[in-house]
Amino acid sequence: MNRTILSFLVSVFISVSTFAQADLLQSGPMVGYSDFREVLIWVQTKAPADVKIGYFAQGEKERFTPTVATTTGEDHIAKLFPSDVAYGTTYTYKLYINDQYVARPYPLEFQTQTLWQYRTDPPPFSFAIGSCFYRNDPTDDRPGTPYGDVYGIFERIAEKDPDFMVWLGDNIYLRTPDFQSERGIRYRNREARATTELQPLLGSVHHYAIWDDHDFGPNDSDRSYVHKNIAEKAFNDYWGNPSTNATGKGGITGQFAWNDIEFFLMDDRYHRAPNRSLDANKDYLGEAQLNWLIDALTASKASFKIVCIGGQTISDAAVYENMATYPEARQRLLDRIAAEKIEGVVFMSGDRHHTEISRLERTNAYPLIDITCSPLTSGTHKARDEGNTLQVKDKTYYERNFGVVNVSGTYGKRTLLLTIYDEKGAKVWDYRISQQELKYQK
Repeated sequence: MNRTILSFLVSVFISVSTFAQADLLQSGPMVGYSDFREVLIWVQTKAPADVKIGYFAQGEKERFTPTVATTTGEDHIAKLFPSDVAYGTTYTYKLYINDQYVARPYPLEFQTQTLWQYRTDPPPFSFAIGSCFYRNDPTDDRPGTPYGDVYGIFERIAEKDPDFMVWLGDNIYLRTPDFQSERGIRYRNREARATTELQPLLGSVHHYAIWDDHDFGPNDSDRSYVHKNIAEKAFNDYWGNPSTNATGKGGITGQFAWNDIEFFLMDDRYHRAPNRSLDANKDYLGEAQLNWLIDALTASKASFKIVCIGGQTISDAAVYENMATYPEARQRLLDRIAAEKIEGVVFMSGDRHHTEISRLERTNAYPLIDITCSPLTSGTHKARDEGNTLQVKDKTYYERNFGVVNVSGTYGKRTLLLTIYDEKGAKVWDYRISQQELKYQK
């Protein structure tokens, strides 16, 4: 056999082998949390495989994470941790399955956090927000018009190039065949994560998440849900938060920081009393989680302290599953924030299938603001007056949308600028919050 033929056969073998490994990829890579000394990269394969990541900054030689074997018992998920990294650096990374490079038709990047403390002003950055992602599944969906649409909204988010995204709940929609088994819960997570239009966003934007009822269990589900431990395990397997179960009593409660901002990821399901409970003091977050939140907010020195809860907190419309339907629990939360004179608190929520801002003016205190951003791809509501007397005028939107928050300014004088975009990426409106606005007057 001459060299030309041998070379051709080798190249064909390599091409076929590479294609075969690419066909093993179920979804991802997804960039999870970012830290100073490591980041998380999430990958899911269709069958058992060996997975690793190669990564390098500009001008550097590629190095590799340890190889992780995906297994059926772990839903063929690999979590990889690039750790030979420098602070405040952007890296290109590459996916390898069974030692074969698997190219992706979009950029793959991650970044480490910047060590600005005691050195400079915190850097400017941006993050995306959104909730309510419904991917149609005709076999399992209710009869009638499909509920989900415009999956291209994820490509529009990626085009805005945020540093990270915070998913504000209902990130999947569990359906009737899913609720009663681990197989069902994992099936729905797996199908949603594999959405084609989602992949570029996963590949180069860091992701953090909370849940609400539809990714926890059945509609309006609460602490009585018999498979909540299975749902918790699946959530932690499919997302990449740096912390979870902060109370030690179960649930997905956690926290992360990005530059000078801290995010408090709350669980409004695991400890929640049933909506129909007649107990006047019924739990929404639960005592342990509320205590943890107040302690964490009190200890925090962040410029803004963003509390992410699946359901609306500040709206005073006692409708659907707003926290106002648990008035005593809502008042306990507000009273304790006031009693500790905690500055810089902003709430973010999803759930409602429309976007609005609620603003509660308080006596001898700064206003409490709740940014509700919903939905991404699920159904929308027509414009309506629900009786929220705290709704900010002209800051509502009743079509599919997402938000991008730009954080800028010098230390001590930081600003959040929220921009809401429609499903095509066109600007709808802006809303600005200054750090000075969220301080107690002296």
